[in-house]
Amino acid sequence: MGSHRRAAAAGRDRYFDALRAAALVRVVAYHTFGWTWAGLVFPSMGVMFALAGTLMAKSLERPAPKVVRSRLRRLLPPFWFWGVFVVAAMLVHGWMPGWQIVFWIVPLGDPPGDAWGAQAWEVLWYLRTYLWFVLLSPLLLRVFRLAPVPVLALSLAPVVALRFAWQPPDDRFGTALLDLATYLFCWLLGFAHRDGVLRRLKPSAVVLFSLAALAYGGWYALAHQAEYGTYDLDENPLAQAFWSAGFVTPLMYFKADFSWLARAPRLDRIVSVFNARAVTVYLWHEIALILAVPLIGRFWEVPAFEAHLPLESQWFMFGVGWVLIAVFVLLCGWVEDVAGKRTPRLLPPGPAATMRA
Repeated sequence: MGSHRRAAAAGRDRYFDALRAAALVRVVAYHTFGWTWAGLVFPSMGVMFALAGTLMAKSLERPAPKVVRSRLRRLLPPFWFWGVFVVAAMLVHGWMPGWQIVFWIVPLGDPPGDAWGAQAWEVLWYLRTYLWFVLLSPLLLRVFRLAPVPVLALSLAPVVALRFAWQPPDDRFGTALLDLATYLFCWLLGFAHRDGVLRRLKPSAVVLFSLAALAYGGWYALAHQAEYGTYDLDENPLAQAFWSAGFVTPLMYFKADFSWLARAPRLDRIVSVFNARAVTVYLWHEIALILAVPLIGRFWEVPAFEAHLPLESQWFMFGVGWVLIAVFVLLCGWVEDVAGKRTPRLLPPGPAATMRA
């Protein structure tokens, strides 16, 4: 068993594992502090879609129907488990869904909800977009392999077209289409990494493309602040697409050696838990932040806490939020083990248990 785990750990790309962990931390930080500049410093969703695209291309070395079923099996049970609590809470607060409740079963469109639960369910756009990319990947990979570099370059065209040629409707279809177009390049970039297309490009070409994409995405975000009300990339799909493309491409091309993680057991363990419980962390982090508010409110009732703890600080809420996320990982993370046909555990046993392709 020990040798099997060491072999599995050796097969992990710890650089990519560390990027995924960093992306999740950035997501939680953004939802805690609301930093509009966070996406410019580290476009976490672009990173996550690129990493998922790499894993999907690797998985599609097996028959496509089997791969798609496996992906759905890994994604949907944790979503259903989480959704039972969210839907039940909204029903208790007077919400009554219509036929759109089917999107709580298979989120091909945004699942419905009320304003009371919006902070919890608004994160589901990522799962919906990921699901569509999984379903489309057998076709996308076939098209990509016909002409990898041209297809990768042209994958930014849809988001440009949706901005300047045709505005998609403001409904489930339009929102899903816009998100797919926004992150299509990053997903195909994962294909390019897996197929070795990136390795064959000259460093100068990669750097020039990256700088050009960053320049355009950054300029567009800043120049259209009045239109979008902010320079936050999450509110500006075109800027998000180009900035993410320019940022993530060198991350995938100029890979760092993260084998040193093995010499830092605690940090290595944290990275492994993030990867093995990525869906759990993502789904439950907003609920953790919601619960942190009344919990901190109770702290004010304890004189010692009021006198010595920085209860008004958002950093304190950030810390409390992570404590609650850890609780949810312990209480709910086992669902990911069941979905992956593994023995349910409170915590994964180590690097070998992180999310497999």
